[in-house]
Amino acid sequence: MSLQARPLEPIPELTRRIAQASFPKGMLAMNLRDALEAIYADDDFSDLFPKRGRAAEAPWRLALVTVLQAGENLSDRQAAEMVRGRLDWKYLLGLELCDDGFDSSILSDFRQRLVEHGAQDRLLEPILALCRERGWLVKGGKQRLDSTMVLSCVRRVNSLESVGETLRATLNELAELEPDWLMEVIEEDWFDRYVHRFELKRFPQGKEAQEELKRKVGEDGRKLLKAAKSENAPESVKASKIIEILERVWNQHYEEGEKGVSWRDGPQVTNAERIVSPYDQEARDSRKRDTEWFGLQSPSGRDV
Repeated sequence: MSLQARPLEPIPELTRRIAQASFPKGMLAMNLRDALEAIYADDDFSDLFPKRGRAAEAPWRLALVTVLQAGENLSDRQAAEMVRGRLDWKYLLGLELCDDGFDSSILSDFRQRLVEHGAQDRLLEPILALCRERGWLVKGGKQRLDSTMVLSCVRRVNSLESVGETLRATLNELAELEPDWLMEVIEEDWFDRYVHRFELKRFPQGKEAQEELKRKVGEDGRKLLKAAKSENAPESVKASKIIEILERVWNQHYEEGEKGVSWRDGPQVTNAERIVSPYDQEARDSRKRDTEWFGLQSPSGRDV
C-alpha cells in the first residue's frame, strides 16, 4: 500500500447543499471542517507508507476518522459505517453522497503505522495548534486530548468488541450443537447481552460503565469455558473448535487471580498471533455470520 499525496479535496456541491439544508445549525463534524478547514495533509504522513504499491486511502481522512471515532467511542466497523452513512461525516471528509467509504481494517492498519513510527502526536497536535492560534484553548485548562489517549481508547473498544463477539459466536454454535446443555449453563441476562452482534452495539459511555461491561464479559466467558471443560460437558462441546477459539481470545485479554477476572492491560500475544475474529482466525477484520442464538429451538421445542 503506497501513498499518493493529494491536496485537501473540496466538499462536493451536492454534499454541501444537502448537509447544510439538513443541519442549518451545523453538526460537530461540519463545524470542524468549516472552522479549521485543512487540519491534516497527506504529506504529514508520507513517511508512514511505502513509495510503491496499491494506493492508500487518503491519510488526512483516516486521521479525522480516527479522532471522531475516539470521540464517539466507536469500533472500527462502526466508524467505517459512519463514513458510508453519516451526512455530516461525508461533509467533513469531502465525500460524494454515493461514496461507499473503505473497509474497516484500514483504520487498524493506519493506527498501527502511527504506533510503529512513533507518530501518534501527528493526530491531535495540528488540531490543538489551530485551536491555540485562534484562542479556543488557553494554558492551564484541563484537557485530556493527547494522541496516545485517542489510540488507546480505540484499541480498548475494539479489544472488547473482539472478546464479546467471540463469546456470542460461541453461544450461537453451541445453541445449534447442544441446546439443552447450553440452557443449563447460561444466565438470563446473557440473552440481552449477546443477542445482537457485538460490533453493532454502542458501548456504554463512561469509564465505570465500560469497566463493568468488560468484567461481565470476562466472567461470562470464564463460566462458559469451565462448563465446557467439566466432566459433565458433552463430548461434542469438549471437542468443539469454537471452544478452543474462545479460550484463546479470552486468555489474550483476561487473566484470573485471587480477586477474580481482570482485564489485561494489553493482549498477551503478539499482533501476528492475535485472534480478532472468531469467524476468520487469519484476518484482522472480517465478515460476520447472520446466525443469532436467541430464539433457536432445541429438539425438545424449547427456545434457547
